Amino acid sequence: MTAIFLYANNTGTMVRRELFRTLRTVDSIVISLMVPVGILFAFVWVFGGAIQSGGGYVNYVMPGLLLMCAAFGSSQTAVSVAQDIKSGVVDRFRTMPIAGSTVLAGHVVASALRNLATSAVLLGCAVVLGFRPQATWGSALAAIALLLGFVLAFTWLSTLAGLLLSPEAASGLTSITIFLPYVSSAFVRPETMPSWLRGFAEHQPFTPVTEALRALLLGGDAGSAGWIAVAWCVGLGFAGWVGSAMIFRGRRS
Repeated sequence: MTAIFLYANNTGTMVRRELFRTLRTVDSIVISLMVPVGILFAFVWVFGGAIQSGGGYVNYVMPGLLLMCAAFGSSQTAVSVAQDIKSGVVDRFRTMPIAGSTVLAGHVVASALRNLATSAVLLGCAVVLGFRPQATWGSALAAIALLLGFVLAFTWLSTLAGLLLSPEAASGLTSITIFLPYVSSAFVRPETMPSWLRGFAEHQPFTPVTEALRALLLGGDAGSAGWIAVAWCVGLGFAGWVGSAMIFRGRRS
């Protein structure tokens, strides 16, 4: 019990460190908020009428934008981890009487908290634009759990990237997370895409997670998309966690 308390205390210290660092970098906060919000306004006001006449496009696009926001925010973890490795902060932490893995755990938990906050802001803006979720309390809790699972999965993958890449290379991960939602069901249905692109759009992680989240928020049935989305989140998260643990342990030895 004492070991668990010490681990939780050390992790809490690392989480506070990451959150304070986030508050000191105002530009990253603005970018994390403004990019998804700007895309929301662009697609609803500029492209919404052409993509889906009769209004209501905000209800379709909002779940995908939540995932884009979460993936974009999670990818910032790669840069933070890479900077810690390059600056030697991690090596200094290893000389202290704390569990080394709490350094990575702090990055992951802080990322989850940041993403929940930015998702709440994005959701508030969407409500102003006409987004009207129809979820029951159970569906709403399931949607939050799915979004959090998605955040944790992408954060662990970003942590792995941060351990392997330089800060400059890790920053390129944000471009990938911005691009992938466009080739999914986040903005348009995959069946409207060319046949050579449709296969990728239907079988990449953003599509089932978007479909499941959309169903949960709009009062529909997630069906098989829900289980596929959970499988993607668990699989990607487990791969990122195991890979991060192995690389981090190898650096320590």
